[in-house]
Amino acid sequence: MRPMHTHTAEQPPAAAQGCEPSEPQPVTLRADDGYPLGGFVWRHREPPAHGAPRPVVIVNAATSVRCRYYFRFAAWLHRHGWDAIVYDYRGIGESRPENLSALDASWLDWGERDFEAVLRYAHKAFAGQPIDVVGHSIGGFVIGLAPSNALVRRVFTMGAQYAHWRDYARRSRAAMLWKWHVVMPALTRLYGYFPAGRLGWMEDTPRGVAIAWSRSRARFEETYRHAPIARGHAQRQALASRFAALRAPILAASVTDDAFGTVAAIERLLGYFTHSDTLHLRIAPAAIGAESIGHFAFFHSRFETSLWPIALGWLRTGQLEPSTPGAIVSSRGAPG
Repeated sequence: MRPMHTHTAEQPPAAAQGCEPSEPQPVTLRADDGYPLGGFVWRHREPPAHGAPRPVVIVNAATSVRCRYYFRFAAWLHRHGWDAIVYDYRGIGESRPENLSALDASWLDWGERDFEAVLRYAHKAFAGQPIDVVGHSIGGFVIGLAPSNALVRRVFTMGAQYAHWRDYARRSRAAMLWKWHVVMPALTRLYGYFPAGRLGWMEDTPRGVAIAWSRSRARFEETYRHAPIARGHAQRQALASRFAALRAPILAASVTDDAFGTVAAIERLLGYFTHSDTLHLRIAPAAIGAESIGHFAFFHSRFETSLWPIALGWLRTGQLEPSTPGAIVSSRGAPG
């Protein structure tokens, strides 16, 4: 497929012209357990010229990646007509407590409490506006955990999965098993959290997240069978069934040089969203003239004209343009 035609940053499309400067405003939200979550909001001061409600997009970060990493992407969506919200999960960045070792938090908390709080905030603060979500890596997974996920209109994910070790790319599996399933849990037991920042791997990470990652099972809910992150059988089943409440169509993008976002990993997560139309698009770096993309670089500004329009087009119409680079791995419709 040919690379998608896009506008350059110096010549924004007509829909983006006249937009206010992309200056985010800090915001602090409270999860249902009172935990303070820090984030940033880009909000237009004027109503959209076409009269239809302006959509708002929530960007869900990857595991232990600060929300500031997504600033340029969120500002770009703002210039193209969206209001935008980025935030940090508890324990990370703007939402890090003074004593991280005292924090009990797992991926479940990031979804059913933190993303849920941001989703409810968007529903109230941007009343009447459609809510879209962009989820990077675990940020696509936590969408399914939020009790209010039925509020979402459309979803775009990049490399979204929950790190089951059998899904790691074969070429990298041995090194990843050592890094994430031996070193990470060992250091977490020693420090009370995973000191990933000292290793230059990512942000320091709450111990519950590190434990869940290192124990990740083929069925994610089975990861939470044992202390200290245990949930009862009924609770685990309720978590899995919550994904079916999402009715938003999902475009799940992946790239061929992402050792986390393999076909098996992406498809494993999509299988939980049983009431959403899902489309899995897989992109080789060569298809956009790049040497590599990997797990993180989609949101780097160097891909503003080649990859970001894929997300924008999907959020705008719920469809892929014919010239979109990549190949369709799977396409499934929700039951009628």
